[in-house]
Amino acid sequence: MHAIEPYFNWRHLYTAETDPLSPFHGAEHSEFEFTHAVYDHVIHPQWDSFGSSTLYLKVLFADYETGHVVIELIGEWNDLLHNDIMYLKRDVVEPMLAEGLHKFILIGENVLNFHAGEEDYYAEWFEETMDAGGWIALVNFHKHVREDLQAANLDQYLLMGGKLDALPWRTWGPDDFCARVERIVVKRLA
Repeated sequence: MHAIEPYFNWRHLYTAETDPLSPFHGAEHSEFEFTHAVYDHVIHPQWDSFGSSTLYLKVLFADYETGHVVIELIGEWNDLLHNDIMYLKRDVVEPMLAEGLHKFILIGENVLNFHAGEEDYYAEWFEETMDAGGWIALVNFHKHVREDLQAANLDQYLLMGGKLDALPWRTWGPDDFCARVERIVVKRLA
């Protein structure tokens, strides 16, 4: 896992470390010192920690005019043991919502497993994004992870499956990617 880097081809357009509105503003990363791990597997030092011991993220893009934010995830999403959704909601999502970001695109190609806990934070996140005219879309999550999310009835809060499962998002720029996801989401919500 140490060789899996967050997507870096949009860094000339956006970096959370230099965005004064980002919860990760001022974060510093080493290219050589591995400080984060998912259980006993170290991960690349470019991933950001937000309080979970098994799930890490990277904000790849944020557009405050359109309200889009693209977040790539890595690790195990474990609400049962670690309450990852609480940390994600309180420490990442709420500051973003306060700055006008309300269209969340979560990329889950590197999410290995999901373990459900309570759904309260998902319901709260869903209501707050819907009130602002937004949504939460999951892109390219593995089938078994989607099935676990659905088994926990979280698909009532998170848009997933269908065309969102196989988007070649790395071939597009961030504006095009966000627009394509929004078109899929709007069709679903209509």
